[in-house]
Amino acid sequence: MKFIDTHTHIYLEQFDNDRTEMLKKAYNNGLTKLLVPDIDSHHRSKMLTVCEQNKQYCLPMLGIHPTSVKDDFKEELRLLKESLEKNNVVAIGECGLDYYWDKTFVEQQTEVLVEQFFLAQHYRLPLVIHSRKSLNELLKLLKQYKQLGLTGVFHCFPGNLKEAEEVIQLGFKLGIGGVVTYKNATMAEVVKQIPIKYILLETDAPYLTPVPNRGQRNESAYIPIIAQKIAELKNISLEEVAMQTTINAQELFKIEL
Repeated sequence: MKFIDTHTHIYLEQFDNDRTEMLKKAYNNGLTKLLVPDIDSHHRSKMLTVCEQNKQYCLPMLGIHPTSVKDDFKEELRLLKESLEKNNVVAIGECGLDYYWDKTFVEQQTEVLVEQFFLAQHYRLPLVIHSRKSLNELLKLLKQYKQLGLTGVFHCFPGNLKEAEEVIQLGFKLGIGGVVTYKNATMAEVVKQIPIKYILLETDAPYLTPVPNRGQRNESAYIPIIAQKIAELKNISLEEVAMQTTINAQELFKIEL
């Protein structure tokens, strides 16, 4: 079976002591590609270096995470555009709106996200959307810019079935990770109802570790655990989940195995 982790922060310090071993473990668990999201200019160089060192396996994205939008957002945008001129990437991201931690820069978050909409259109790349306490605002914004023909994935999809259907109608897929294994997770009901062709597998490693490893560092090797839970929820085989989610990721991100 082949899997793709469509969202893993393998360059963060949590992996500095055993990154090579972690990647080998993922490979041995059937992971064929790891898609690596950007955060901001302070993390970008290391992210690109780690991907370059493992370029047959790790594919980078470029973007500005909403919690990185501060007073210097115009400089961050300039540096992002500069990086996009120099690097081949599979997506713009992770980008989006985050109203959970701090609402100081809400307007600037929107401005930075819209700029990334236009970058995605210009480079013909999908968007990897981060949404926290902001799903309604994001849906409105995507409808407002529907003429751009944007596509992508809602990373760690946070919504209900109705919102999932709206996301799909807008041309986006749902990123499903370890949260689906948590007790009373609303995402489980969404996964039951949504066709598998709209689902992507992701870990968000080192965060959001699936049960039974919750409380430990997350890693890409745990993707089969997430896939198994989806298979149980949808009453289909693990092989079908692996095959279809891999096809979904290949089509969206235009990648070959």
